[in-house]
Amino acid sequence: MRHPILRPLSTLLLASFLVLAGVVGRAAPATPAPKRPNIFFIILDDWGWRDSGAYGSTWVRTPNIDRVAREGVRFANAFTSNPKCSPCRATILTGRNSWQLEEAVCHNGIFPNKFAVYPDLLEAAGYAIGLTGKGWGPGDYRAGGWTRNPAGPEFNQYTTTERVATGINTRDYARNVEEFLKQRPADRPFCFWLGFHEPHRAYELRSGLRLGKKLDEVTVPPYLPDLQAVRSDLADYAVEVEATDAVIGRVIKLLEATGELDNTLLIVTSDHGMPFPFVKGQIHEDGFRLPLLMRWPATIKAGRVVEDFVNTRDYAPTFLELAGVPVPTAMSGRSLMPQLRAAESGWIDRSRDTMLVGKERHDIGRPHDWGYPVRAIRTPDFLYVYNYHPERWPAGNPETDFGNVDGSPTKEVIKAIGGYYYDLSFGKRPAESLFYLPDDPAGVRNLAGDPAFAPVMAQLRERMFAQLRDERDPRALGNGAIFDTYRYLGGRAKGYETWLKKQEEKANAAVPTRENSRSSN
Repeated sequence: MRHPILRPLSTLLLASFLVLAGVVGRAAPATPAPKRPNIFFIILDDWGWRDSGAYGSTWVRTPNIDRVAREGVRFANAFTSNPKCSPCRATILTGRNSWQLEEAVCHNGIFPNKFAVYPDLLEAAGYAIGLTGKGWGPGDYRAGGWTRNPAGPEFNQYTTTERVATGINTRDYARNVEEFLKQRPADRPFCFWLGFHEPHRAYELRSGLRLGKKLDEVTVPPYLPDLQAVRSDLADYAVEVEATDAVIGRVIKLLEATGELDNTLLIVTSDHGMPFPFVKGQIHEDGFRLPLLMRWPATIKAGRVVEDFVNTRDYAPTFLELAGVPVPTAMSGRSLMPQLRAAESGWIDRSRDTMLVGKERHDIGRPHDWGYPVRAIRTPDFLYVYNYHPERWPAGNPETDFGNVDGSPTKEVIKAIGGYYYDLSFGKRPAESLFYLPDDPAGVRNLAGDPAFAPVMAQLRERMFAQLRDERDPRALGNGAIFDTYRYLGGRAKGYETWLKKQEEKANAAVPTRENSRSSN
């Protein structure tokens, strides 16, 4: 009997003889594996969803962002689950809602490394990864066990003095991107995070006017007073948005020059709304609604608009699926690949019609460093908001200058004039709010006291808390006190400690909370 190891050898010899003799044709060359696409993620800091040509603005000019929309897809209903920098960025990286992230739910805190992040998973799968600008932050990722920023290794060596306004960061984003593209292995796909520091404050005062902005062209939203100082402040904000757009244009040219642009999923988005009162850090429509544009010619049909509700936690599973990497079961987000692959505009998945939003502690300014816990549910027509502690000041106490609102000319104007706009931005809020967005798109008219809307409120309340319990939100499970035990690592205003000591002495006779006031919650 012939030894079994000789059988494949004899077969190979026979096949070789037949090929040489011309009895069988030559084998076709092996088909190369399809090249995995690159992922280039661009996130602006504090950019409002309305403020680009792609979303209808006529006074913020963004030709390069508009190009991404024109050659790709624009998402009409994109949201963050927590409208502040570090909690939003944590949801992007982990694919989880912020109340599922322990300390990372809070702004300026700690990011535990027990949660997997998509850059690490892609790097393990062979992707070259990098970061320039602002990744996860502010906060302390090293205290959470990370050895580098969770968004990736930094490429931040180059700076520039060529800035259109002095408030703009000196980092040369485009040159740092170019350095990454030079260093990354040519045979590997890449995933890069470009995190602008703009249009975060502070701005060069009256830079908009200096650079030719016409104040009568500025659109003032209904929650801000229509005064020249406010228009000028908005124009200064527009300067910084437009500066980022110019850098995006340079980055697109770099990708074109390397031949990688059309094999790259290019994403342009923000972490929350603009840094103005009523918006940034607040559970209002313009606070948590985001711009989101994606371009990838191999898959995305150009010029589409998707209505489906999408969330920042959906990015990580999207990127992993696109790269052929298994999505961890701990990620509660859902991949957007069906929305990217679809040929039509409009609603692609009708089940994507609800969004949960919330916050815990952002910036401090209350006794005991308490936060202002909120949960909300957004549907196509309604925004329902539940404030757990209506006795607290939502933007921080007046004595600490409403610390959860960035300093600005607009803030000072509203503090000076008081009244309606002061109450909207800084005043205490009721336990529940309801906004009918088709008639009130900015969400400034609370309908919670109208008996006609009581059935709608009851339905939304029940639906929201059921979903939060499913997500194991400690606040909805009666353990919300855990959130106030997490450390705050940011700076404190002058005189804050003295004020805080006095306030804490008064607060020992604590106001009863609503934490467990609803057994159904």
